Order: sequence, then structure tokens, then C-alpha cells
Amino acid sequence: MPYSADLPRPSARVASIEAVEQGLASCGYIPSRQIATAVYLAERLAKPVLVEGPAGVGKTELAKSIAAWLSLPLIRMQCYEGLDEAKALYEWKYGKQLLYTQILRDKIGEVLGDAASLDAALHRLHGFGDLFFSADFLEPRPLLRALQEPGGAVLLVDEVDKSDQEFEAFLLEILSDYQVTIPELGRIAATVPPVVILTSNSMRDLGDALKRRCLHLHIGFPDAALEERIIASRVPEADAALRGQLVRFVQSLRGLDLKKPPSVSETIDWARVLVLLHAGALSAEFVRETLNVLLKFEVDIETAGRQLGELTARARG
Repeated sequence: MPYSADLPRPSARVASIEAVEQGLASCGYIPSRQIATAVYLAERLAKPVLVEGPAGVGKTELAKSIAAWLSLPLIRMQCYEGLDEAKALYEWKYGKQLLYTQILRDKIGEVLGDAASLDAALHRLHGFGDLFFSADFLEPRPLLRALQEPGGAVLLVDEVDKSDQEFEAFLLEILSDYQVTIPELGRIAATVPPVVILTSNSMRDLGDALKRRCLHLHIGFPDAALEERIIASRVPEADAALRGQLVRFVQSLRGLDLKKPPSVSETIDWARVLVLLHAGALSAEFVRETLNVLLKFEVDIETAGRQLGELTARARG
């Protein structure tokens, strides 16, 4: 039966918001208070979370970290234009159905036996037709797999804004009741509702019906203190002085008129590069040689390059 708000959720193992902060941090994900609160409410209320924000701020990583922390399988569905039910929910194993048809053809005489009439023969074949579209011939795709996980799962619907509106409408039954309806098999409901994380880079506006079924969470660029904690967790080899300098530099860089400001994931990559190059402190030379790790457009590199001395000096304090 589908999950009811009156029943305890079997997978709800979160005692408090602080427990979420500690649990995610143990997996290397340093959440803001807002993120930890959203995860706590999602678990306690059994509601999906729609996570919006610029690319590279940790939306996908949040789902991965929840799965690692709760020891649940992560089932990821990458959305794209043209994604349909067959790729997201299920499809029939046509090769197995064809093999079954060939076997039935070889055994048709034994199946019909001494049927006295055409009606009797059709009646005997009726059961085989039902088996043809049974669970034995079904190939589950991410959505159905998430519902069928006996101990629950984390379902990541990544970049849902890249899918079509028709697919968005198709998701509503799953997001509301953690169930789907397959015409040949009927209703399939989750025994343990999955933790559902939907991510969006705001490439298009999502419908009100989808938003109404989800908790909303916006993850933006972190402040300097939180970003330092993130770098310390992900790149512990970087000493405190270098870590502070590179975070101050990136924070200043985001204040420029850039086509794509550096994300948190790019800050982490840059920290690893600086450690690899044995940089003890930021210098204009080091920054110029590695700026392409932070900035992905030549016009942004040129914009930052004109202020490199000032930005580096400011980062060094």
C-alpha cells in the first residue's frame, strides 16, 4: 500500500537537524543550516526535495552524500529533452518475449491438447497471453527500481528542467504517492518510499504542480566561512593559510562581471591543483598559470587577468 502520512516512515532515521549536519559532514559534505533543515524535513515528512541553483554548487553531490550517509543505494536518472516513460520507468524485454513466443510455437500442440472447440483452445491460450506481459518480462528503469528497493533508496532526478513538460507531468504520481500505474500490471507502490532529490539549473520554469509536491531548496554560492570548511573537508592537504587565500580570491572573483563565476566544485579542483603544484601561498604567477581551472570562458579569463594583481594582493591580506 502507498505511504500514508499517518504511518511512520520506515527509512526515517534522522533524529534532528544537527544529526543531518553531522551525518553529511561525515561523508565529506558540509551543509548550510538551510540544506540540513531541508533534508531533515524531507525525511520526516516523506516529501521530495527540489534543489535549484547554479551548476557546481553541490546539488547532485547532496543526493550522493545522503545515500552514503544513510547506507542506501543511489539510483540516478539523468534527464534530457525527449526522455520518455520507456527510458525512465520500464520497458518490456522484447528478446525474452520473442524467445517465449518461439517456445510457445513449438509447444502449441501440447498446450491445445484435445481442446474440443476454438473457444476452448482460446481459453487455454489466454493464460499464456497474460504471462507475456507479466513482471517476468519487465525491465525496470530508474523510477521503478527506486520504488521496488525493499529497504528504500535515494532517487536522484538530475536536471529535471532539461526534460519536457510531458515528462514532468508523468512524474507527478510518483512524487505524490510513491507509486506508478502500469496498464498491464496495475498499481505498483513503494514499500519503503525513496528519498527523492530533484535538481534544476533553472533552464526553464518548472510547473506549479511539480513544485507543489516538493520542498524547495535553493543552493547558492557559499559564504567564505562555509567555503573554507568545504575545502578543508575535501582537500585536507591544503594548509589553513593557503585555504584562506584561495577562498578569498574566489569570493572576489565571483564579484566580477563574469559569464560563468567559479562554482564550489571548481574551487575544490583549484585547491587540489595548488596542492599538487606545492603552492605555499598565492602569487600572480601561480594564479595566471592555473586560472583556466576556475574559469571556463576565455572572455572571463581576460576579465580576471586585467585585475589579477589586485585580486591576488587582496586574497593574501
